[in-house]
Amino acid sequence: MPAAKSRSLLQLRLQRFRRIKRGYYSFLVLIGAYAFSFLLPLVMGNRALLVRYDGAWYFPMLRSYAYDTFGLGSSHIIPAGELGQTEIDGQAVPLGAEVDYRALQRQFAADQSGDWVVMPFFPWSPYEKIEQTGTPPAPPMPGHWMGTDTAGRDVFIRLAYGYRVSITFALVVVLVAYSIGTLVGAFLGYFGRWLDMIGLRLVEIWSAVPFLYTVMILAALFKPNFAILVGILSLFGWMTITYYVRGEFYREKAKDYVQAAIAVGEPHAAIMVKHILPNALTPIIAFAPFAIVGTIGALVSLDFLGFGLPAPTPSWGELLRQAKDSGFTKWHLVVFPLGMLFVTLQLIVFIGEAVREAFDPKVYSRLR
Repeated sequence: MPAAKSRSLLQLRLQRFRRIKRGYYSFLVLIGAYAFSFLLPLVMGNRALLVRYDGAWYFPMLRSYAYDTFGLGSSHIIPAGELGQTEIDGQAVPLGAEVDYRALQRQFAADQSGDWVVMPFFPWSPYEKIEQTGTPPAPPMPGHWMGTDTAGRDVFIRLAYGYRVSITFALVVVLVAYSIGTLVGAFLGYFGRWLDMIGLRLVEIWSAVPFLYTVMILAALFKPNFAILVGILSLFGWMTITYYVRGEFYREKAKDYVQAAIAVGEPHAAIMVKHILPNALTPIIAFAPFAIVGTIGALVSLDFLGFGLPAPTPSWGELLRQAKDSGFTKWHLVVFPLGMLFVTLQLIVFIGEAVREAFDPKVYSRLR
């Protein structure tokens, strides 16, 4: 009888993670929704998916077409700055010139010429003011399930696009911050002595800098955007993981396999990366989901306070700020963004609990 194939520690941990159904299914739902968010223009948008005109096929999702491509004449020219123009903080924000494909679809249907247009299921963009909903913000209604915001834009569409923005932002921030924290913690824990003493004091001093005040000062000096906010939150998010990685490197460097690598003359960089780091990944993997939760919460808070992503970026915090400015009288601007935030963060917490249990060195733990 052939011997059973041995499995690595990582394979055993992944198998244990799959057995924790709550976390595993939350991971599948979250990853599936995030992957689907990159296909949102096929479901939510004001650009046609496919146009058939005069026996030819056109793909507006892949390229732009001039107004006279479809023989509509000057009456269907959309001047730059009019289509999708919305008002943010009292200023008109132009969103570019493009053929009005909804008008084109209605024109083709009226002409009965055999030409047709395939629009997304929700034929509005997240930046577009919807004219047929009355005075914004409008409550939920047929065709606009979650109503419109104070600029007349569909709340459901902005929440969906805001999900992609929030998850992408959190992943980038955690990746950058954890890379910095892992590097610093590895050097402090591996070399120790005076480098650890001085470096740890500097980390403690930096961690005492007030986050919100610093963001407010930087926001006054620079106009916040995605890259600037990633840099700010990364600069304040790397300290926590540094302590854990430092402790792991301190513990691992005293073990025999590290001493053997030193004895055979391996360079310090190879010992740190090839030998110690794979055995020090447990705190990084276990705490990353909770760091994502904190980063999403920080982004929502900054958007709510007006120091976050610039308008008209789809944002959950910006919708909550609109609700505050409306005196919290528009219930759909409170319930739906908070509901989306709660569900997303709860799924990530379930994933974090499952990862923490799966990577627990104890076979039996309290979480089940």
